[in-house]
Amino acid sequence: MHFRKATNDDQASIEALIFPILRSYGLEPSPESTDADLSAIEETYFEAPGFFDLLVDANDEIYGTVAVHQTDPELCELRKMYLSDALRGQGWGKRLLERAISGAKELGYTRMWLETAKSLTESHRLYQKFGFQRFDGPHCSDRCDFAMVLQLAD
Repeated sequence: MHFRKATNDDQASIEALIFPILRSYGLEPSPESTDADLSAIEETYFEAPGFFDLLVDANDEIYGTVAVHQTDPELCELRKMYLSDALRGQGWGKRLLERAISGAKELGYTRMWLETAKSLTESHRLYQKFGFQRFDGPHCSDRCDFAMVLQLAD
């Protein structure tokens, strides 16, 4: 397994990974709103300091996604962190989150926030282990009901 940068050409493969994951937690994909960024990955994530990475195997099959999007010059949002069922419980979720945090620090962000849904309990435990705390975020997307934030720098 290795990471590579996502492109606009990856949209269908990314949706094929994340949409069933969302549904398995009782959440609906939102291609017109929350997931609209998948139709313009390069424009959404790479024009402002950010990134969208894929966890792929030797055949370039996608097993995970993680993205960082600029909110303001010091604050970024963790987005699209998903992992295939085939890799859960093997430390790959931790690696996705570590990649997001280290990448955000390299880009100069001092805080990272995320939106999540109560049904994603495994993710909450991981975020809390890394020091994320609940807060009132800038907004909540249609399928998220709370936000968390992490201080990246003192």
